[in-house]
Amino acid sequence: MTLSPSGTAVARRGRLWPVAALAVTVFALAGPSRADDSASTILKNMSQYVGKQKQISADFDSTIEIVTPDMQKIQFASSGTLQLVRPDKLRITRTGGYTDLELVFDGSQLSILAKNTNLLAQDKFSGSVDAMIEQLYEKFDAALPGMDLLLSDSERQLTSDVISAAHIGRGVVDGAECEHLAFRGTDTDWQIWVELGDKPLPRKYVITSKGLAGAPQYSLTLRNWKTDMPSADGVFAIKEPQGVKKIALESFADFDEVPSGTVGRNSK
Repeated sequence: MTLSPSGTAVARRGRLWPVAALAVTVFALAGPSRADDSASTILKNMSQYVGKQKQISADFDSTIEIVTPDMQKIQFASSGTLQLVRPDKLRITRTGGYTDLELVFDGSQLSILAKNTNLLAQDKFSGSVDAMIEQLYEKFDAALPGMDLLLSDSERQLTSDVISAAHIGRGVVDGAECEHLAFRGTDTDWQIWVELGDKPLPRKYVITSKGLAGAPQYSLTLRNWKTDMPSADGVFAIKEPQGVKKIALESFADFDEVPSGTVGRNSK
């Protein structure tokens, strides 16, 4: 989950969209309409299942790519956790080699704490988590890729600029058998792996930019899904460390793993 840094593969709400040659085979065998209908149905079932869950928690691993001026691809990896209580509570942590961040939304305020630099950014946001994500984009032109998957109507957001869809087949992510779907947009392509069975949870999400040289990608793998939380007490409150420096939210460069300045610089 990231706020969108410039020059990476991330677009609004993470809708960076590759359909490989295998997709062509699927269309050739099944026909475009059948493939589209199957992919749409699976995505809709996932959206409805996730959207009706009142409490959600999961762990995630993410990678984001940059492409250097000499066309070398560099990936930055991080891991984190997410906790969501509908309609208006969210907590995300993300730790990598360059940042150690915590994002908390309590229904009235959004806070982002950079533990490695002791910086705290806060701003007023009201309403649901869905509304907060929309306001975040409208106020700061910032996005949280992957959060599409947790919205109460994720299908609508994910497919807002889709021009084609394919049900590629099946795959296994972290030991879970999944349906593999691929979608194409004007500027971006994206793939998603949805767990089989009565709990159609998203297990992997890959977003590819077609508008940037080298087609950099953002990848998110989700595991340890739970749809209940023992207690929410204190979970959605920022604990300000001693000596923390408060900055404006718009001054926060990003919620991503890509370090500022020289690639490879270790800021820890």
